[in-house]
Amino acid sequence: MTTRVLAIGECMIELTHTGDRTLSLGYAGDTFNTAVYLARLTSPDDVEVGYLTRLGDDEYSTGILAAMRAEGLDTKPADRIPGARPGLYLVRTDDHGERSFTYYRSESPARRLFDHDHHPDLSGYDVLYLSAITLQLLSDSARESLRTELAAARARGAHVVFDSNYRAAGWETVAVAREAVRRIWELTSIALPTFSDERALFGDATPAATRERLAGLGIPDIAVKDGGNGCLLADGTAVPAEPVESTVDTTAAGDAFNAGYLAARLGGADPAEAARAGHAIAAKVIAQPGAIITDPALPPRGR
Repeated sequence: MTTRVLAIGECMIELTHTGDRTLSLGYAGDTFNTAVYLARLTSPDDVEVGYLTRLGDDEYSTGILAAMRAEGLDTKPADRIPGARPGLYLVRTDDHGERSFTYYRSESPARRLFDHDHHPDLSGYDVLYLSAITLQLLSDSARESLRTELAAARARGAHVVFDSNYRAAGWETVAVAREAVRRIWELTSIALPTFSDERALFGDATPAATRERLAGLGIPDIAVKDGGNGCLLADGTAVPAEPVESTVDTTAAGDAFNAGYLAARLGGADPAEAARAGHAIAAKVIAQPGAIITDPALPPRGR
């Protein structure tokens, strides 16, 4: 049977500096990046990948939908709001491949996900994937609506996959972010956090402390990402990162790991095998510029 996966969040216009005064246009966003790589790593006969977001009716929103379809994503969950315009961000990358972002997204239509006029049907999905950036977009009432849907999904046996991708600038306070993230961890079955985010939110001293805290919530499947140090699994196994000759751009490294890990787990791999698969795709991504790379060995599903 085909496993139906729904990623939830925002796809934005990505403007990447190729020089001080030149930019290249793309489309990206953390959960979108994971959805794209998950689709590339799996067969449509085995895994259907949909993307739930809200877009405008402008040419850039049309371009985002075209990019989704080109990657083989199901765009039916994405609706369009007349007069709205998608968010955008600019990316600068330093000599070590580390990136910095400047965002323009306060009026993004994705901020109206799960608002009073938006009631998407999540009942047909086997896996729901989201991040703290998804939560960051939403109003308090919309977060509660989403949490209700996730609780119903868990009750019927679906997986909730969560990455606490914490970006302080997008939250009112760290306390608000901590509480929003904590409430989703309570519903999570596959946890894919980054240690530095959990340290910032919960004060964890080590990846092991993060693992222990999440395991204490009853989460059975955990991979705590720690950059070049690799990741730590639910059973305490440490899986080293895959070496790379040079790091060009770390954008979407964690998103790619999540896709590789989830694709392998959905295919029946054990957590250690899945972690190695996650590290392998992350190594490919950081060796090229941009969130969504061009690689003949990793072609878009839709082509």
